[in-house]
Amino acid sequence: MHRSHPSISRRKHLMKEMMEDDYALPTETQQIARVISSRGNNLHEVETVDETFLVSMPNKFRKSMWVKRGDFLLVEPIEEGDKVKAEICKILTPEHIKEYTKAAIWPDKFTKKPAEQEATSQNKDDSDFEDDLLPNTNRPANRDSSSDEEEDEETSSEED
Repeated sequence: MHRSHPSISRRKHLMKEMMEDDYALPTETQQIARVISSRGNNLHEVETVDETFLVSMPNKFRKSMWVKRGDFLLVEPIEEGDKVKAEICKILTPEHIKEYTKAAIWPDKFTKKPAEQEATSQNKDDSDFEDDLLPNTNRPANRDSSSDEEEDEETSSEED
């Protein structure tokens, strides 16, 4: 009989739990947070609406789930520890975000609209950004119309 490795089995159950999630709303003690950076040793720096602090990743998520900068988490405060103030309860997916937005629980600070508006206004300000680009030296230079005219003159003078 073939037995699977325990970490594979654990990962399977975690993925199943995420897929069958009922999108339960956060409790009074839980907070929505965005990952700012990874501090190593399963610690992540996150920001909430009010503050920035460190959170720990519980053993069940380690080596099977990963978070990166910009991901959203559901965190629950812990009493022990001075620097680490919370523990990750759930890694939020885009479906969670949609449900939380419908329920009017999603913080305004984390909506994408301000970032998109900044990006579009920045593109309007930098409308001539293509002029600042350096030419690509890996490709042959494009011939402009003046060089074509010079070649035409050279070939016509050679024919005479």
